[in-house]
Amino acid sequence: MKSEKLTPYDVIVKPILTEKTHLMMNDRKYVFEVNPLANKGQIKEAIEKIFDVKVEKVNVVNVKPKPKRRGIYQGKSRRWKKAIVTLKEGYVIKELMPEI
Repeated sequence: MKSEKLTPYDVIVKPILTEKTHLMMNDRKYVFEVNPLANKGQIKEAIEKIFDVKVEKVNVVNVKPKPKRRGIYQGKSRRWKKAIVTLKEGYVIKELMPEI
């Protein structure tokens, strides 16, 4: 699959919801697992289209595989791409906000 043929729903794989990412949501920063072929522009367009918000900045991290071992069998976890998306002032993604 070529990167220019990705739809917004192909670009965003899933949100990363941890204690640390919930704290980041207070600063308008959201973390997503994204398709490894997607670039910053495609990630920005996908977030804006899916969640109807305005994106200020996108930071991308390529997460390297970690060595794993199960008995005598050795391998590695999968590699994946993480996007940290900062929204413009006044925008929030309500679908990902924790219920308080």
